[in-house]
Amino acid sequence: MESFIPWLAGMLGYCNDFLYSKFLIFVLIAAGLYFSFRSRFVQIRMFLESIRIVSEKSSDEKGISSFQALMISTASRVGTGNIAGVATAIVLGGPGAVLWMWIIALIGGASAFIESTLAQVYKVRDGHAFKGGPAYYIQQAMGLRWLGVVFAILLIITFAFGFNGLQAFNIASAFEHYVPGFSDTKVPMIIGVLLAVISGFLFFGGAHKIGVVSSVLVPIMAGMYILAGLIILFVNIGNLPGALKLLVTDAFDFHKILGGFAGSCVVMGIKRGLFSNEAGMGSAPNAAAAADVSHPAKQGLVQHLSVFIDTFMICSTTAFIILLTGQYTVNGELNGIPLVQQSMASVFGPAGIHLTTVAVFLFAFTSLIGNYFYAEANIKFISESKTLLIVFRVLSAGMVFIGAQADLDLAWSLADVFMGGMATVNIIAIFALGGIAIKVLKDYEEQKARGLEPVFKAKNIGLHNTDHWK
Repeated sequence: MESFIPWLAGMLGYCNDFLYSKFLIFVLIAAGLYFSFRSRFVQIRMFLESIRIVSEKSSDEKGISSFQALMISTASRVGTGNIAGVATAIVLGGPGAVLWMWIIALIGGASAFIESTLAQVYKVRDGHAFKGGPAYYIQQAMGLRWLGVVFAILLIITFAFGFNGLQAFNIASAFEHYVPGFSDTKVPMIIGVLLAVISGFLFFGGAHKIGVVSSVLVPIMAGMYILAGLIILFVNIGNLPGALKLLVTDAFDFHKILGGFAGSCVVMGIKRGLFSNEAGMGSAPNAAAAADVSHPAKQGLVQHLSVFIDTFMICSTTAFIILLTGQYTVNGELNGIPLVQQSMASVFGPAGIHLTTVAVFLFAFTSLIGNYFYAEANIKFISESKTLLIVFRVLSAGMVFIGAQADLDLAWSLADVFMGGMATVNIIAIFALGGIAIKVLKDYEEQKARGLEPVFKAKNIGLHNTDHWK
């Protein structure tokens, strides 16, 4: 056993390196470019329409509105990676990583539209709400239930038992600054109990409760962090021109890029962009399907706003907090959350550390409930057994308790591999089914051109295998 663990860790490291550095990074970019051209860059030309739609209410007061579904997906997307991950990209890749992060998010918005529109087309009713996602459109549109089950299992392991343990650990670790000898005290266990109880309350409350909590917490979380970033911007406004110039020149310093490509700003920025906004990965469609809207394209348009919020607002806030305060050194030792804490402290003093702690807590907690929402939709895809659902909820709360107390590197490395598998299955599906989403978009635009508020009927585009849009 002693020799097996290092061997397994090495294998997982090899698989993760292949998936995220040599395979997914290229496939996701290809998908983003392909769907950008096929949709005529829907993420840009219909951006204002996306903002208009997001305020629409659900026709059922117990259902999930377009805005609530957006906040659930944003809750999962926006996590501690938006703080620590961006800092790491800048330190290891250089300031130019930020520009590449923006470029990849812009491209990825098209993939987000396609997968979320498909999730809406093939959603099914779940009480007052709806459920759906890649597992559902793989089964209904491709006729491959077995592949849908594979996707569902991969997602459940990744989000409910992998990343939720990690988010709980990040929440507990945020308090390490305040408790001497933190890991040797009972504080992590106490935090684990509190998190498990609060999370369990939300898990057992179902989709509607998670939607309501997300729609409150996410705007507060994002607004607080962005406000802190704006204050830092105004305090350091004289540094802005130099920071922007450095960002652009570093992004296109091809001599430096080619000299160390694997760790260059291009690779670091693309990785941060892809794996922060999750466009094309198959996670966000599980939230998109839950929205009660009159036309599937509406939620497709709304969901690509989540990519914008994640990258252009939250990740960019972290980037400018670091770049404008000048606390970083490329390839320096200060990195991740400590770098952001020091950058905040340079403007706000000791209060900056507390602000970062609160941000980490909120980012991690909202990710935790968003991740669970995704997983529950896929448990229900595998089986409608109420007993299985209760057991799953208990186990999910238990994982939160365990994760708060232990640095489960091996389990989280395994979750990364499962997420790579999940993303691969989803990419195959959206390439196969993307034409349907394009037809849905055309139907939406044609109705808008006639001055109508679009309402979708599946038969109008030749579809007869949907559950909801008869």
